[in-house]
Amino acid sequence: MDKNTSRIIPIEIADEMKKSYIDYSMSVIAGRALPDVRDGLKPVHRRILYSMSEQGITPDKPYRKSARIVGDVLGKYHPHGDSSVYMAMVKMAQPFSTNGLLVDGQGNFGSVDGDSPAAMRYTEARMSKLALELLRDIDKETVDFGPNFDESLKEPKVLPARYPNLLVNGSNGIAVGMATSIPPHNLGEVIDATIFYIDNQDCEIDDILTYIKGPDFPTAATIVGMEGIKDAYRTGRGKVKVRAKVEIEELPKGKQQIIVTEIPFQVNKARLVERIADLVKEKRIEGISDLRDESNRHGMRIVIELKRDMNANIVLNNLYKHSQLEDTFSIIMLSLVNGTPKILDIKSVIYHYVEHQKDVITRRTTFDLNKAKARAHILEGLKIALDNIDRVISIIRGSKNGQVAKERLIEEFSFSDVQAQAILDMRLQRLTGLERDKIDNEYNELMVRIEYLESILADELKLLGVIKDEMSAIRDKYAVDRQTEIIPAEGEFNVKDLLEEEEIAITLTHLGYIKRLPADTYKSQKRGGRGITALTTKEEDFVTDLISTTTHSLMLFFTNRGRVYRLNAYEIPEGKRSAKGTAIVNLLQLNPGEKIARIISFNPDDKNNDDSKYLLFATKNGIVKKTLIQEFKNINKSGLIAINLKDGDELIGVKRTEGDEDVVLVTKNAMSIRFSEKDVRPMGRTATGVKGITLSKDDIVVSLDLTSDGTELLVVSEKGFGKRTDIGEYRQQIRAGKGIKTYNINDKTGKIVGANLVNEDDEMMMINSDGVLIRIRVNEISIFGRITSGVKLMKTNDEVEVVSIAKLKREDDIE
Repeated sequence: MDKNTSRIIPIEIADEMKKSYIDYSMSVIAGRALPDVRDGLKPVHRRILYSMSEQGITPDKPYRKSARIVGDVLGKYHPHGDSSVYMAMVKMAQPFSTNGLLVDGQGNFGSVDGDSPAAMRYTEARMSKLALELLRDIDKETVDFGPNFDESLKEPKVLPARYPNLLVNGSNGIAVGMATSIPPHNLGEVIDATIFYIDNQDCEIDDILTYIKGPDFPTAATIVGMEGIKDAYRTGRGKVKVRAKVEIEELPKGKQQIIVTEIPFQVNKARLVERIADLVKEKRIEGISDLRDESNRHGMRIVIELKRDMNANIVLNNLYKHSQLEDTFSIIMLSLVNGTPKILDIKSVIYHYVEHQKDVITRRTTFDLNKAKARAHILEGLKIALDNIDRVISIIRGSKNGQVAKERLIEEFSFSDVQAQAILDMRLQRLTGLERDKIDNEYNELMVRIEYLESILADELKLLGVIKDEMSAIRDKYAVDRQTEIIPAEGEFNVKDLLEEEEIAITLTHLGYIKRLPADTYKSQKRGGRGITALTTKEEDFVTDLISTTTHSLMLFFTNRGRVYRLNAYEIPEGKRSAKGTAIVNLLQLNPGEKIARIISFNPDDKNNDDSKYLLFATKNGIVKKTLIQEFKNINKSGLIAINLKDGDELIGVKRTEGDEDVVLVTKNAMSIRFSEKDVRPMGRTATGVKGITLSKDDIVVSLDLTSDGTELLVVSEKGFGKRTDIGEYRQQIRAGKGIKTYNINDKTGKIVGANLVNEDDEMMMINSDGVLIRIRVNEISIFGRITSGVKLMKTNDEVEVVSIAKLKREDDIE
């Protein structure tokens, strides 16, 4: 009630609440919580960067106290709490929160463990080099300015943003009734996509996706599945599954440990470790014996040690299910477009950014053009004055004061006011001949520049070319490799269809490390029978399989437990010739104690894979089986039975064959049998097989060979004795017989540990129970008759014996 006028204004409280709340919500939406599509910044971030620029806190200047920066922002532009400003600045300085750092911080700015940053009176900061690209040309009237909160100063409504910051750094914010969640992306990919869009403005979103593969988080990790990414880019909404980057390491005594080196974006590492510990205490996850965080300044390392005989892949899947080792990132591409919140697809984001850049470059060019024309106008006046210098001096000397001189110059030479003032301000030094030449040269350069600037304003294609060139320079200066790996979800699509078929070589080592290399890695090397020592990095390791194939091939991994696993050749990580590769347990869900017995490569789409291609199996209990290779075409990644083993039996060898070879089996008690492969009829994948050799008590088969593998049979005993014998001494017998003697066993030699069919130029590796290796050329081993003991090949004693042998794979052995 107004007491003076006795007027009462009736207001419905519901209407007043509605109006006030709408005003408040729009203030939050437009003034606090949502980023602008043009520069990707919320007002607080924009004000921090502009204030630092005003204060001259640039990368080439010393750091300044954070409290000073925050105070300047609060006093001039952002009338909110100091903690809101400081935390916004901190986030721009955290390498685990921001892809392209905009603030260069010095001091404690927090950690991925959720530790709080130090108080602002302790930390210091300055702008990063990349932040300069957001503010570049702001002094050339490229953006609109508006009054600050008390209308005492002007602040930019948007920054020039010379690269697409909204996509590069993303944004998160909760407004009233809406939220934004835009993931960060790789700067190089985003700029490449923007340049592509400029050249092809009628392109489809799928075309843009060939450049922007998906989010690229500062904490790296792995995105599983493409559909969520595509949904987000096509509709503005989607969800992506993000997994930690892990490796499985083998430990002594049949134990394994899981090593976590990267975690999903915005996951608190300390809480993640606590959660895993709680899951173990609650017995929701079994099999973990130790958990420790070994992270340091060199990188992240969380160690999850498992109990003996636990399957690491099963434990890992449970961790993915119950902890934030696997997390979901919801994408909502909501931003302000002309002050209005809109959900945008990725093409629309790029469109609005390009439109902003067109406006920025147009305004900058206009500013530069006007400045150039103004300077040219002055130089034209100076040139006229120098041509009539005696008369000009006479007028100036004869004038009562500067104003009269200016008026007389304007009247006599038709100068403008600006030109006349420039002549009056001219120093006598400019009268020299050299200075006159400088004026002429500057004027000529200005005319060329004016012509260039006018051509940009007259031709949009040329203007777009300027945008592309300047963004390309930013990409070349600041782009880094993608950190987040993107892998397809199971059954999502066939990556093979996207890959060009190329020849590759795949190696597997004795300790279970595998890698893929371009085939020319070997073809370019000279053939000299040296073996492949350049491939190994550990003294106790060596290559046991070297297979030539193509990226479109299917790799079958047969284990000693009689199971078969598959991997597409392109899924095996590529490595350098000297690198040891990736542990096979990181690629296959092997059970504890399960080892790879053999790798087979074949192309399931190759018409040459006809019915004559078989796989021949042999077990330690003397069972053999032959199966069509085509039966292994459709195998799950989790593995299937390749041969049905009886209790206590193990698969000791797999050979690819045409079906008409002779098979050679050798046993621990020095028996051998050679029989025709035709004696083994083809069987199904899950069959057990038939007897290949009849074994005596306590005897087992130690080797499977085909006569095409070599011309001599090499056998090695436990005590390090060995010899080779011509294969011709082994007559063909009927399958399932007891075989014939191949070695003279005695107390000095011990029993047979291995046998191989070899050729003269082969090399062998012998491994003893201490893990010591000996490499020996086959031609250095003596040839003896079938029933002999041979010679000493490796020194042994009562505690140490030879445990296995392997024929080295060389580049000229590539299958």
